[in-house]
Amino acid sequence: MPPTPITASAAVVRPAWREIGERVYVRRHASFDVNVGLIVGTERCVVIDTLSTYAQAADLIHAIREVTDRPWTVVNTHAHFDHCFGNAMFRPADIWGHSRTAAELREFGATQRETLREFVVGQGKPELLVELDKVVIDPPNRIVEHSETLEIGGRTVVLQFLGRGHTDGDIVVGVPDCGVVFTGDLIEQSAPPSFEDAFPMDWPGTAAALLPLATGPVVPGHGDVVDRDFVERQAGELAVIAEHARVVHAAGRSAADNWSALPLPEPAARTALARALWQLDRAH
Repeated sequence: MPPTPITASAAVVRPAWREIGERVYVRRHASFDVNVGLIVGTERCVVIDTLSTYAQAADLIHAIREVTDRPWTVVNTHAHFDHCFGNAMFRPADIWGHSRTAAELREFGATQRETLREFVVGQGKPELLVELDKVVIDPPNRIVEHSETLEIGGRTVVLQFLGRGHTDGDIVVGVPDCGVVFTGDLIEQSAPPSFEDAFPMDWPGTAAALLPLATGPVVPGHGDVVDRDFVERQAGELAVIAEHARVVHAAGRSAADNWSALPLPEPAARTALARALWQLDRAH
């Protein structure tokens, strides 16, 4: 999950939609610098991620209705709170996600909420506790294991699981008719990739699998819209991390004294190497 603190202004500051393809929009939020997507067809629209609280989700719904009155279908790119804790506000619509996203939310959603509660208290934002306490964990009810296609009237939206990376259930959302792809946190722009529950040994291959899809604007989970070159560079950096982890693991060394060689700032480098070594240990 991203390191930027949640802000009290997130529920009231209303960012603008940016149209990055025909009837394809991104809205960048103050809270965790997270991107939400909107894809509009003639019959339905697709909403990509639902933010952290019901207040944020309600504001998002209002913003969606300023663009379209079409009924929505929702996609959760992965199981982290800043992308899916607003789910219940979009019911009774279907919410799509990977099976591991649904399982993670059922098993660990309440734990995420408690961790976030502690975080916002530590950041001096106790007013957000009321909003967090309202959240009912609501996992996806429609499952993507490999690939699913949504027909929304005059256009196709493709949901794909390309492999483990930021989590073990990251979904990529593609809009083939305009070349836009929403990557969730498989790609990060405004902060280093986040490795707390990641799979660093798989992530380079998963990021590389994005390249054929990156024919136009690429929307990362957080930060500015990027392009294929950015994805390629980040995939290369992830590959460096995985290769360094293999060397450290083969030598029987620990993360504590070997993280500084990685192309990441501390503490992301420490976390990335520790998580990679954990994954390599489990593979043996």
